[in-house]
Amino acid sequence: MYKVFVNDSPIIVTSSQQKENNFPVYQFKNVVIDEIIHKLRNKHIDGVNLYTTDLENDWLLFLTKLKVVPAAGGLVLNPKKKVLFIYRNNVWDLPKGRIEKDESIETAAIREVEEECGIFNLKIIKELVTTYHIYYHEENKLKVTYWFLMDSNYDKELTPQLEESITKVLFKNDENAKIALKNTYSNIKLVYDTYKEA
Repeated sequence: MYKVFVNDSPIIVTSSQQKENNFPVYQFKNVVIDEIIHKLRNKHIDGVNLYTTDLENDWLLFLTKLKVVPAAGGLVLNPKKKVLFIYRNNVWDLPKGRIEKDESIETAAIREVEEECGIFNLKIIKELVTTYHIYYHEENKLKVTYWFLMDSNYDKELTPQLEESITKVLFKNDENAKIALKNTYSNIKLVYDTYKEA
């Protein structure tokens, strides 16, 4: 199964016939992806299931319909197991950004976290999850973000990257993280839940 968000509404590409939500079901081969995106963006539907009997091939086909923008980011823990959050555009988020040309995914993830948060001594512990969301900038684009679990013992003051509209950078304990997750994106909840389930 692949879950792609348009705003916070999912396109679920699946080969499972078990319905786990109340979204309409369409045959993957019969849909026009741009029409589905338009319906979700304009809130005509809250989500959609695209059923396929050939998940991997149809997923590759789905990727050819959009310009793919690769990105990488991190869920960072400090020695007290608090999670690093950023506050951008009135929403709590996790640090991430575009992968530059000839840059490895891991290098990009560390660089973006360092730049957005003013933190150092980052170590990648493991891969966490890959998230997908569609946004519009001159055309529909699919941002594919590779997330890593990281840690750092950096204990100096953190510096939000203001030119990226980040106004706060904070480590949050479980209780405060749960509050922050009430004002975040579905993809960020997915990253956090994946970390908690591991």
